[in-house]
Amino acid sequence: MQAAAAVVFSVKPRFSRASPSVPRLRSHRGPPVAASAALGTTTSTESMAAKWAQKTVVIPPYRRGCHLITSKIVRGIEQDLSGFKCGLAHLFLQHTSASLTINENYDSDVQDDTETFLNRIVPEGRSAPWKHTLEGPDDMPAHIKSSMFGCALTIPITDGRLNMGTWQGIWLCEHRDHATPRKIVITLNGMDSCNSDVINEDLGTNRTV
Repeated sequence: MQAAAAVVFSVKPRFSRASPSVPRLRSHRGPPVAASAALGTTTSTESMAAKWAQKTVVIPPYRRGCHLITSKIVRGIEQDLSGFKCGLAHLFLQHTSASLTINENYDSDVQDDTETFLNRIVPEGRSAPWKHTLEGPDDMPAHIKSSMFGCALTIPITDGRLNMGTWQGIWLCEHRDHATPRKIVITLNGMDSCNSDVINEDLGTNRTV
């Protein structure tokens, strides 16, 4: 697996004109100026500037089917990911004959059954009604399957990790018979500090799936 160089930058929020908490100094030669900015002090909003990072992770060719790639994704972004206290990770697959989804991370039979389902509902071969056959009989079915699952995911970040459920994992679904390496652009956005609460409600079950 290869990872392109990261792009990291931050954005400082502007002062709100309506904010009553920051006193303003008036000048005859210009608009009102925030007192904290004039005195060179730092406000709480400045200290919580938004952070961004972006990497392209290249996944090696897989055989046709659904594959768990969580560990490969985490390895590709873990250095940047560790710097986020809370935020979002956006994954974008740059291909039209594969897809991304989140599903079972424990029993590989779920991956096999999902591939069986896809093959049954999307016909393939000479009897299929598709016009687009220039790239092989598996190509048009691959495009349809890609649109069914989609090419993008958004996952919350908490304390420097992807905050997924216990039984959730990231799948790359390869829909071609002869695959090529797949590129996934991963964009991280968030803060290095934030408040995060977990609210527990009695749902009458011992396992969340």
